[in-house]
Amino acid sequence: DVVVIGAGQETYGLPPEEVTIGNGRAACVRMAQEGAMVACADLHLERAEETAEQIRSDGGQAFALAVDATDETSMTEAFAAAVVQLGGLDGVLVNVGTGGGMWLSGTSAASWDRTFALNTRAHFLGCKLALQHLDDDGAVVLVSSVASLKPGSRMPAYDSSKAALAGLCRHAAFEGRRRRVRVNVVVPGLIDTPMGRQATRNRPSRTAGELPLGRQGTAWDVANGVLFLMSNEASYVTGQLLAIDGGLSTIQ
Repeated sequence: DVVVIGAGQETYGLPPEEVTIGNGRAACVRMAQEGAMVACADLHLERAEETAEQIRSDGGQAFALAVDATDETSMTEAFAAAVVQLGGLDGVLVNVGTGGGMWLSGTSAASWDRTFALNTRAHFLGCKLALQHLDDDGAVVLVSSVASLKPGSRMPAYDSSKAALAGLCRHAAFEGRRRRVRVNVVVPGLIDTPMGRQATRNRPSRTAGELPLGRQGTAWDVANGVLFLMSNEASYVTGQLLAIDGGLSTIQ
């Protein structure tokens, strides 16, 4: 049974016909399809409830929680409530993030701090609380970005905060090893989600040129990576970065 921080979905003002499924919602659905009960947590309760309702309509088990992932008290309360309703905890997915100012010259200190609060502090809190509540042999998955591996987003706070997750992952995996709690990071590349479409709308050159596999990824590609890392099939995988980027970071 799992907690997903960032289980809702933002549409970014896209027309309804252009809204694709996001990484968090897709991961919730895939884990539920494999039998997990999912605590869907999001800053916007109604968005978390939409994800939970989609799972329930497909015959799965899920419930919604409100959480401010940047606030320690809110995260502590959400984890405690989830553990009670789940009856234990096997996995934690932290899937939250935001951009930031463009270029160093366009990034204020306040913007830098806001980006790090969601992109790094939220994941730190997720790891801290996961190690307190997870059963032995549990799993934690953090969501980074290919921007942590190569330049190109033009957003230094985003790149830096996402890159920090590698260090957090290694330390949390080191702490979790005595109870065989595994901690890993998925590193999505160009993924066709509402957030990705918004980014492309703001910077069309983002998807210019031929991609190694001839397409962008989908949220289902990311969800399947999360599912693997959460599962017993990944029982000997910890402290790792799994790039789900169609080769963008290595052969582009």
